[in-house]
Amino acid sequence: MYNNNKSNTETLAKYLSLDQGGKVQAEYIWIDGDSGLRSKTRTLDFKPADVSEISEWNFDGSSTNQAPGDDSDVLLRPVAIFKDPFRGGDNILVLNECFNNDGTPNRTNHRHSCAKVMKTYTDQHPWFGIEQEYTLFESDGSVLGWPKGGFPGPQGPYYCSVGANVAFGRDVVEAHYRACLYAGVNISGINAEVMPGQWEFQVGPCEGIDMGDHLWIARFLLQRVAEDFGIIVSFHPKPIKGDWNGAGCHTNYSTQAMREEGGIKAIHAAIDKMAARHADHITVYGEDNDQRLTGRHETGHISQFSYGVANRGASIRIPRHVAAEGKGYLEDRRPASNIDPYRVTQIIVESSLA
Repeated sequence: MYNNNKSNTETLAKYLSLDQGGKVQAEYIWIDGDSGLRSKTRTLDFKPADVSEISEWNFDGSSTNQAPGDDSDVLLRPVAIFKDPFRGGDNILVLNECFNNDGTPNRTNHRHSCAKVMKTYTDQHPWFGIEQEYTLFESDGSVLGWPKGGFPGPQGPYYCSVGANVAFGRDVVEAHYRACLYAGVNISGINAEVMPGQWEFQVGPCEGIDMGDHLWIARFLLQRVAEDFGIIVSFHPKPIKGDWNGAGCHTNYSTQAMREEGGIKAIHAAIDKMAARHADHITVYGEDNDQRLTGRHETGHISQFSYGVANRGASIRIPRHVAAEGKGYLEDRRPASNIDPYRVTQIIVESSLA
């Protein structure tokens, strides 16, 4: 019987090893109207050396909550290329922006405005590193590793854990890590998180628009890897109610001025500016983030702005070594796990540098 939830990898490998006759498979990836990811494949007659060589395409936006049925064509405009770890060879992943047929950015296209902002402040060299937390679920809706119909032991032994009794889903995590490295995603690490069945990967440092591009592709790769294992990935910021940690997307940020000697002054100046726009930041820091930013479980309260050195209960944390060295970066702990990184990186740059 065919298992719809898990690929028959041995059988598939037989076909993926076949010669492609000089053709290249390009997987066009885009963000849909519900902040999810979609993709489809087309055949290229050549291996593109640059994203500018890849032609535009389109899709039915009425099926992705991006357009009405009577005017449904949405244009896909390639913006970045990554290697395809699933098909291998010369095959590629192509990240796209979405445009309406009149040439305007689709309402879901937040990359377009983010790229403009990053270009404006390119001389400031904004660097980002995002810590993407997520939760793994089995196909029956239970958290991976949790007892059926019950709960595991309290939080404590699961963070950065080792052992079959405390670490659940490492095969998915390791496969994703290697897929990212192969694809060219600037993934910098992984770890098990505080809640059992919850993990984190870090992407960065990335400069400017690359941060959003690399994080979205890393998410795509995670979803595809999990698909092979029959596992469901959740980016909800509070997937399990109660005394369990939520999931965030802590965003580390610095400019050239912050990284240079005496940069702590620039860090504090940025924090002051970001504090003044706390409410504006929260509006783009993820859906259902109020369920996570409660002032408990290593978060600051959603209605209050705070910052401190080494304080994981603050809105913004200054790492202790940064305070000691007098230069470095800040960590914005408010963004939820389901953010659009283009919106988050854009408002951080706008608030801190405008």
